Amino acid sequence: MRQSTVHCLKRLVFAALFAGMAVQDAAAVTLQPWKDELFSYGTVVETTDDGALSVVDYQELRDINGRDQVPERRVKSSYVSTAVKKAQQNATVDTPAGPIDVTMTGKGEGAAFTVIFIHGRGGDRRLGSNDWSFGGNFNRLKNLAVRGGGVYYAPSVTSFDDAGAARISGLILRAKALSPDAPVILACASMGSFICARVVRDPVAVKSLSGMVLMGGAADSDYAKTPAFKAKLPVFFTHGDSDSVYAANDQIAVFRKLRKAGIPTRFVLFQTGGHGTPVRMTDWRETLNWLFAQ
Repeated sequence: MRQSTVHCLKRLVFAALFAGMAVQDAAAVTLQPWKDELFSYGTVVETTDDGALSVVDYQELRDINGRDQVPERRVKSSYVSTAVKKAQQNATVDTPAGPIDVTMTGKGEGAAFTVIFIHGRGGDRRLGSNDWSFGGNFNRLKNLAVRGGGVYYAPSVTSFDDAGAARISGLILRAKALSPDAPVILACASMGSFICARVVRDPVAVKSLSGMVLMGGAADSDYAKTPAFKAKLPVFFTHGDSDSVYAANDQIAVFRKLRKAGIPTRFVLFQTGGHGTPVRMTDWRETLNWLFAQ
């Protein structure tokens, strides 16, 4: 890993900044509340599938215009804490498939958990590490990672094909080697779901994963043929019910196939939400705690 290991000085800064925040045992990770009053889901208007699918009230005027100082560009300052940047660095990780640029926030080694977020088309590592866009949701994820003793990677994916997926598989294996007893969660948004679809077909990478999050992603109709399906990898879906890019009903059909097969899964559907809604509105604390508990 080039310039990517957290050095002694970095550890001291990290420890001083977040002194008193206990690192949880990897076998029993539970993220503690942080700004839950701002980021938790509002009204649940409907539940189906024995409570596994929840339809959550979403309103653009409230959840974008009322939340942002500049709509879709800059969230209000109450949603953000930039102190977490002291535990953040840009790095290049060497993998068997080639180097990959990442923004890493949290512990480089011995982390209580790892989260890797895959952006969609046109993005790079800056998207998943932006503190002020997407309603401050990535800043919350970074704070949850640091406060919980974990690590969050936002890599730059240069292609959404086998070559791009191979580098993400390499990043997963690297993260697992650095924190061997900790869960690794792979989260993919929009076209990033093409990367998830390839990673779940990699039996070596699947063995290092503890769960997956699909946020407004494309439905994988052949998921039942993957090593991840056979391993019963837990999956958490979030989707806007008015998504015009990837239809919510297609993803719900996959979710129900997983449930029928006994795979732990949940689905949060944002009522009236569009394609980008899950990136802004997914409650990371609820999602990760559910996955950690499986």
